[in-house]
Amino acid sequence: MANQNHLKGEKSPYLLQHATNPVDWYPWGAAAFEKARSENKPVFLSIGYATCHWCHVMARESFEDQEVADFLNSHFVCIKVDREERPDIDATYMAACQVLTGQGGWPLSVFLAPDASPFYAGTYFPKNGRFGMPGFKQVLEKIAELWKSQPWKVLSAGKKVSEIIEKGNDAIPHSAGLTERTLEVAFSQLRGAFDETWGGFGNAPKFPTPHHLTFLLMWFHRTSELIALNMVKKTLLAMRSGGVFDQIGFGFHRYSVDASWHVPHFEKMLYDQALLMMAYTGGFQATNDNNYADVSKEIFTYIQRDMTHPNGGFYSAEDADSDGKEGLFYLWTPREVRKLLGKDRGELICRFFNITEGGNFESGMSIPRILTPSDVFASEEGIPVEEWDNILGRARQTLFNAREKRNHPMKDDKILTSWNGLMIAALSSAAKATQYTPYLEAAKEAEEFLWHTMIKEHRLYHRYRDGDVAIEGFLEDYAFLAWGLLELYESSFNSKYLEKAIEINREMIKHFWDEGNGGFFFTRKNTSYLPQRSKEIYDGAIPSANSIALSVIIRLGHITGESRYHEMANELTNYFSSKVSAFPMGYTQFLNGLSHALGPSREIVVVGDRNSRKTLEVVEKIQKAFVPNKVVILYDPVDKVLKRLCPYLSNYPVSEDHTPVIYICEKGTCQKPIDDPRELEEVLKHL
Repeated sequence: MANQNHLKGEKSPYLLQHATNPVDWYPWGAAAFEKARSENKPVFLSIGYATCHWCHVMARESFEDQEVADFLNSHFVCIKVDREERPDIDATYMAACQVLTGQGGWPLSVFLAPDASPFYAGTYFPKNGRFGMPGFKQVLEKIAELWKSQPWKVLSAGKKVSEIIEKGNDAIPHSAGLTERTLEVAFSQLRGAFDETWGGFGNAPKFPTPHHLTFLLMWFHRTSELIALNMVKKTLLAMRSGGVFDQIGFGFHRYSVDASWHVPHFEKMLYDQALLMMAYTGGFQATNDNNYADVSKEIFTYIQRDMTHPNGGFYSAEDADSDGKEGLFYLWTPREVRKLLGKDRGELICRFFNITEGGNFESGMSIPRILTPSDVFASEEGIPVEEWDNILGRARQTLFNAREKRNHPMKDDKILTSWNGLMIAALSSAAKATQYTPYLEAAKEAEEFLWHTMIKEHRLYHRYRDGDVAIEGFLEDYAFLAWGLLELYESSFNSKYLEKAIEINREMIKHFWDEGNGGFFFTRKNTSYLPQRSKEIYDGAIPSANSIALSVIIRLGHITGESRYHEMANELTNYFSSKVSAFPMGYTQFLNGLSHALGPSREIVVVGDRNSRKTLEVVEKIQKAFVPNKVVILYDPVDKVLKRLCPYLSNYPVSEDHTPVIYICEKGTCQKPIDDPRELEEVLKHL
């Protein structure tokens, strides 16, 4: 057995991938920094994650290379960090990399002084330099020499970088604050960046950015501007048709390396599935087009089949590589397809999925993608649509069964509270929109797992794997779980979920809110070794925790009627107003919360027997309605928990014949009660 370094006792699949490297890796913690101080060595910090393709490449080239390892071990103290386990460390040093280089990514390679201050950074380094890219060996030699000959220069540089990052956390409120004009500017920027040909925003590489799409859906609802809806529809259709979607086994890959959604970066991330499920659910609600609901169901099929723990939580990711090659698991040749389906049926399916003799990817192999819509293809082939749907469904299942026999990509089976919170929110939201009960059951099981596994001594924890719960929760764990709980309440109307959301939110404010200046810190107080506590706001591949916290606080204010939530939301928007005003398109999830705060927003209270068929029918109509800025409360007077959480509900009278009565309120004013389902339908249309 190969020698093992200090990572051998870790639970992270990423750290365990490096436990047998000749590099003497340490996990982040006291032992590594004490060694650096006592031996007066700089720290080499490498941050990545288990399903990162270029992390694997750098590992093979450098970290498994004895020559490189010997030099690292002699001149540096080496620390490995899983960015998904420690998003706080990743955020801090990604900010340093961006200050030093103007860009970032993974693997993230950062050099630190023994006090953890960063002085040099980059991402992927080849072992030897090429095409103007410095080689890792040369970088190591130069830094080791500089540390030996001019350590004061290195320490001074580290101090300056830390000061710049610290300053970047300071926010100056914008004089005009955030208004509807901010939303309008964001829409204008998205419109300018929109790819009219393929959908999505910008050029290659192209990320799904689902919060851009939910923002556009909100803007469409707010303004009736059809172009916003059309941008969403084009993007949702193009992504589902492209290679970025797994046409055989379902689920989305992380992003497309080209503008046409053809060639993906093949890893699959839980957070992408959750956020895209929300976008497709929103598309369904806005258009009543079942095709969008079908995509949500396909994502769920993948999650339930491949990404669900037996006890209900959801795994983190699947790798891009198998058998040492990126994407190999997902690729096909016409010969394989014909062998499985027969000559005529195989050629038909190859035409539909663009599986060609020359290949549409590397090595003559093809990524399945759809160039012609299914109904149009059926018409062109002279096949009735219903018959074609059956042919396609059976063929896909045959290909899937054959693919299952291949060597699978590695699954990162750790469970993260934050990402699970997103998936609970997505499933609950989809359950409301479609009334598909398996969504709700899966959300409940995941919540049950988190609540009984990830909370110890009233503290929320971040990571579970192989029976081990570790790492105190970050802001994103609290905010994302609270979001999931609120969605779960509104999809089930079980008051225990609202009570839990309030409890999680209370702890979030207690441990992360900056009483002096406003905004939420990403970490708790007294975070060890990190140079400073950051406040994240940018909505990147994952929405920022401050953005989700804003929506949670606003919704709790409308549900509970407590003004303190609205006051805190006002402080939060003011604190980040300068950053958001400078480039609103970068904060579309935050702007979704702002839209709710600005209004119009509605509180819809249904008063009735929660077990009554009439009440449930009314609730279903409201849940399906496309009204982004709303909260829904089902008040059954026997619900003592809800009455305690929302005392004002006692003022709502119950009809004598127990017919459900609906109250729709806005800005503290309620419309006349509604007890006629047909009248309710008309009112919902105009909301």
